[in-house]
Amino acid sequence: MLKNKVALVTGAGSGIGEAVSLLLARNGARVLLADVDLDGAKEVLARIEKDGGTARVCKCDVSEPTDVERAVADAVDTWGQLDIAVNNAGIGGEQQPLGAYPLESWDKVIAINLSGVFYGLRYQIPAMLKSGGGAIVNMASILGAVGFATSGAYVAAKHGVVGLTKNAALEYATQGIRVNAVGPGFIQTPLLDDNLDAEQLKQISALHPMQRLGTSVEIAELVLWLSSDKASFVTGAYYNVDGGYLAQ
Repeated sequence: MLKNKVALVTGAGSGIGEAVSLLLARNGARVLLADVDLDGAKEVLARIEKDGGTARVCKCDVSEPTDVERAVADAVDTWGQLDIAVNNAGIGGEQQPLGAYPLESWDKVIAINLSGVFYGLRYQIPAMLKSGGGAIVNMASILGAVGFATSGAYVAAKHGVVGLTKNAALEYATQGIRVNAVGPGFIQTPLLDDNLDAEQLKQISALHPMQRLGTSVEIAELVLWLSSDKASFVTGAYYNVDGGYLAQ
């Protein structure tokens, strides 16, 4: 499906980014695994190579524009082009009401979850234009559409990601670049496991009509489709994969 395509995935070392990277590679893409967690990215690299795929690791803090620029350059220098980008890296941040929200946590969440996506678009788009076009998938959230008490920074950032996605899609719709967003519900990932205890996870699961958390692979399947030519008439869209959460 993605033979001869070159993909860049941020936050590729765990969770959704790991699942996306593995699936893109299994479908023929050469994948640049960008993450601050080099050990995690190297483990994903080993799995891809064991399956016969092609990938390489690049250390990248998406809150630093020079890191993002370097990651894009790494993919292009190595494989000559950039066809697919998945701006997935993100953090949860502190859980506090806005009137008491820590300023440092606000700055960090916005820097990674929102500015990091902008930096991705800023450098990926010129590279794709030189390659003749491409597909970009930004990882938003169901919280790009609704609020969630005590998660103000995360909600604001994810709403921003949806807006950036729509704007980029409009600006490059006639230049061969498609830009879409995916909105996962609560997904069983290290990000969730590290921030919630067993009882909280049970409560979060119950918020979904399907009465369970989603899996990273379920998100990756949609990313694969959006990255492929099968989604050739899809741009500016915001697809939620949420077990019915937003239908309520």
